[in-house]
Amino acid sequence: MLIRYEVADKVATITLNRPEVANAQNPELLDELDQAWTRAAADEDVTVIVLRGEGKHFSSGHDLRGGGPWPDKITLDMIYTTEARRYLEYSLRWRNVPKPSIAAVQGRCISGGLLLCWPCDLIVAAEDALFSDPVVLMGIGGVEYHGHTWELGPRKAKEILFTGRPVTAREAEQVGMVNKVVPREELDSETAALARHIATMPPFGLRQAKRAVNQTLDIQGFYAAIQSVFDVHQTGHGNALSHTGMPILAHLAEMKEKLK
Repeated sequence: MLIRYEVADKVATITLNRPEVANAQNPELLDELDQAWTRAAADEDVTVIVLRGEGKHFSSGHDLRGGGPWPDKITLDMIYTTEARRYLEYSLRWRNVPKPSIAAVQGRCISGGLLLCWPCDLIVAAEDALFSDPVVLMGIGGVEYHGHTWELGPRKAKEILFTGRPVTAREAEQVGMVNKVVPREELDSETAALARHIATMPPFGLRQAKRAVNQTLDIQGFYAAIQSVFDVHQTGHGNALSHTGMPILAHLAEMKEKLK
């Protein structure tokens, strides 16, 4: 079971359940996660959705090794199609679920991990949380869902991309990316308390409030920018395909191992 799903007090809790690999995201986990989001969105007994990760880390990002054999030939078209569905489309769909959502983040949240917490409406972070996107080291200008500029502001976004360094929970709180920072041992209880409080509000009012904020961001250019920068991301894959003799995903996996 890669994803656990529980409902109590009008709150659906979705748990990433691969702690042995720091909740790295393989295709099966992402598909199960999308099914859980869809289930929570349709459940009339659910008013608020909480996303959390089991174990020491929220998510170490995409599982680039995947567990299966590499295809004989990997093309940019194949990469684009796969990432458009599992990374861009999934993240946008979770962002637009018409119910409030809260991510509870502890430990490392690396690259693809951002694609899980950024679509949530609120983020509660443990004091040990570290958010990073070091994929510039792989020759790519950032992960597929470019929330960086919107979440951090342009200069801080450039800093973390140019340097690859992680943003601490306190830094993230200062720029507004994180709503609240709590001791690690209080992360689940604090998140649950916030979710239960929000769940006492009228569901229609919550839905309309969320729509108002998201619609305002979209009018400011969020949706168009996300789509455009996804194409910029793909130029990184194209560049790697033209400069390495090994399959692109194997190359990226090798580079990611060096980041640990």
